[in-house]
Amino acid sequence: MTQDRPFTLAVIDMAGTTVDEGALQEEAFTRALTSHGVAQGTEAFTSMTAYARRTMGTSKELVFRHLFADTPTALDVNRTFEQVYDTLLARHGVQPIPGAEEAILALRDAGLKICLATGFGRHTQNMILASLGWMGLADLSLCPSDAGRGRPYPDIILTAVLALDIEDVRSVLVAGDTTSDLIAGRRAGAGAVIGVLTGAHSEPELRRAGADAVLPSMCGLPQWLQSGGAAASDQHRTPSAGTVPSMK
Repeated sequence: MTQDRPFTLAVIDMAGTTVDEGALQEEAFTRALTSHGVAQGTEAFTSMTAYARRTMGTSKELVFRHLFADTPTALDVNRTFEQVYDTLLARHGVQPIPGAEEAILALRDAGLKICLATGFGRHTQNMILASLGWMGLADLSLCPSDAGRGRPYPDIILTAVLALDIEDVRSVLVAGDTTSDLIAGRRAGAGAVIGVLTGAHSEPELRRAGADAVLPSMCGLPQWLQSGGAAASDQHRTPSAGTVPSMK
């Protein structure tokens, strides 16, 4: 990849990338499954939990639609997940990834617009932003219902491009801790997709999903841009980095 235009927008994931939520997601997932008859310790529970971990970053509704063949049941489990997560969030709160707010402000100072993206619902996203005092931090925040489909589909990124009047999707930088974040960026045609190691997936997994670079955390994004990392990242990409897995 050679980036011959300045970046104008950064679409940055929340949980695992800018936000440390602890184990709230796993707890909510467990409660959602057990409340719908999938007991802990069973083969079904183990299989479903493993799938959820592999697909971290994907819209939870898509995850439950995959796990439950009956659509009404899948939607009901998703509603339970959201309700439990919101209760846990109100009780325990979340923390920012150290230095994330400062990095976002540095990107804004460098002239980039910021979109914070999530696979959660709108109410949950607003609760997280409010708890961190981040309601005005970004130019835009988007969740799957705002865009039509969640990650790994490109809808959230393309919605941000339209909403923020970005002229060229190749001037968009996408950053996240999961393969779904990066696949969505590739599918949208973003100029760079950057993996970070503060969340769900490992460097090899992020590389296979198409990462142009993998950073210890998103706090390195301003320095990566300043150092001309976009132009140099070709040297670090694996031969399969441009291959985008299909979403079944």
